[in-house]
Amino acid sequence: MKNKGAYLPFHHQYILAQFLKGLIVKGGNESFFNYNYFNFSGLKGQTKVSRSGLHYYSSLVTLVLSAPDQDFLDYLLEQVFKTPKIELGNLILSPEYTEKETEPELETSNKFVCISPLVLLMPTFDDESGKRFINPDTDEFSDLLYESTLTRMEKSGWYTQEQMESFYKFQVVPDMNYVNKLREQQKKFARIYSVYDMDVKYEVRGYTLPFTLYAAEEVQDFVFKCGLGAFTHKGFGMLDLANNMPSQRTEPYKFKREGFVPYRQHVSENLPKREGGDIPDSIE
Repeated sequence: MKNKGAYLPFHHQYILAQFLKGLIVKGGNESFFNYNYFNFSGLKGQTKVSRSGLHYYSSLVTLVLSAPDQDFLDYLLEQVFKTPKIELGNLILSPEYTEKETEPELETSNKFVCISPLVLLMPTFDDESGKRFINPDTDEFSDLLYESTLTRMEKSGWYTQEQMESFYKFQVVPDMNYVNKLREQQKKFARIYSVYDMDVKYEVRGYTLPFTLYAAEEVQDFVFKCGLGAFTHKGFGMLDLANNMPSQRTEPYKFKREGFVPYRQHVSENLPKREGGDIPDSIE
């Protein structure tokens, strides 16, 4: 980071989404122009809050990327490292290096935390329905996530019809103790966020809360790598395992293309700390 103290808006996923989409198009590989099976976090670093937004004071900031397709990750990361100066809001950044985080072993029930907000409803133009609040402990909350997940899995073409039919077991159980504590403290776990899709601005409601997902291991793997809910390729619905120690979980990211090594010398103990557990890939 070149200008410590610069800031981003509190809710800056749309800025990151526009930046990443620009890189995808800039690379010129049309097969990835409409690729939606990836996910990313907010920008991580040492921050302080002001009325303007989040001020970043760490020398390094981290963006977590996730996708099941290494060819896509290679392509996107190469575009990042071909961009010596990156401007995000008021931040001026220069790419340093990228690491791969060790994938955890997922079971048929896992407790997740949200690294970025969950969006349940797809909005329509000039309609307020995307902002509707849905109580997390209702069946509708889980059912909407089930429907969007199975639809995306089917569209991916990665699973047989027999597999899809076996994925009927799906239940999201939010940690209502956490939710109720926030309510008692008059803190929010659901907020309104801006999303830009096809140059149109929408407003959606996003939820940030821990929950347990009961589903087949293939479903767990899909949402862990591709995100959960709507607008995952816009930086929503990124998950991490709860209570997972982050130490000793990274290794240098190996590009398939020989000779492409975008790393600079670095000292690992100077890295900004990240909350949560294992996410497949990150750039710093």
